Amino acid sequence: MLNKGSAVVHFRVRKAKPDGRDYKSGVILSRTSATLEKVKRIAVYCGSNKGTRADYADAAEKLGRHLAERGFELVYGGGCVGLMGVLAEAALKNGGHVIGVIPQSMVIKEVVHEKLPDLRVVKNMHERKALMAELSDGFIALPGGFGTCEEFCEVLAWSQLGYHKKPFGLLDVAGYYRPLLQFFDHAVTEGFIRPKHRELVMVEENVEKLLHRMEIFQPPKEVKWVK
Repeated sequence: MLNKGSAVVHFRVRKAKPDGRDYKSGVILSRTSATLEKVKRIAVYCGSNKGTRADYADAAEKLGRHLAERGFELVYGGGCVGLMGVLAEAALKNGGHVIGVIPQSMVIKEVVHEKLPDLRVVKNMHERKALMAELSDGFIALPGGFGTCEEFCEVLAWSQLGYHKKPFGLLDVAGYYRPLLQFFDHAVTEGFIRPKHRELVMVEENVEKLLHRMEIFQPPKEVKWVK
C-alpha cells in the first residue's frame, strides 16, 4: 500500500512473478549472469510527455500491444503520463504483465500508474535505473528527452564494459533518433566509439521488426572496450 502523506512511502510488490531474483525495498539483493539466455522482459525508456507528433504516441501504443501479444513482460518507469502511460496502458489492455519502477518522490507527486500489477518503489533515480536493468533481458528506447537518452546510453555503456550482454533497440519513430545516430557515427569516425560497440544498437522504424530482432538476438562472443 502506498502512503503518499508521509515522507517515506511504504509499499509491497503486487502479484510479482517468481523469477529466482530477490528484491526488497528497491534494493537488489542478487544479480544475474551477464550472459543472455532468452529475452523475456524488455525495459522500455520513453518520454513523460507525448511530444508534438501523434506518431510518437501511436508507436508507444503499438509497442505495448506487441510486447503483450508476443509474451514479453514490460519493465518501465512506472508513470501514468506521456508516452509512459500510453505504453503501459496498451500492454495491460492486451493482457501483458507490466512492472513499474518508480522513485518515492514521483509517487508523492502522483504521477505513478496505480493500476499496475507489479509496482516497485525505490529511493532514488540511481536505484530505479539499476533495478530496471537488473529485471530486464533487453532494452528499447522510444522517443524521449534527457532522461530517456541518459538511461539508454548508460546501460549501453555497461554492455561496452562487459557488465552484461543484453540487446539494445532504438525505435526511430519519424526519424526522431537520426541526430543521435549521426552523433554515434561521428564518435566512431573521431575514434571515441569502436565500430563493434556502435553495432550493439539495433535501429528500426517498425515495431514488429525490432521485436523480431530482439527475439533472435545472439550476444557477441567478445566486445572489448580497450586494446
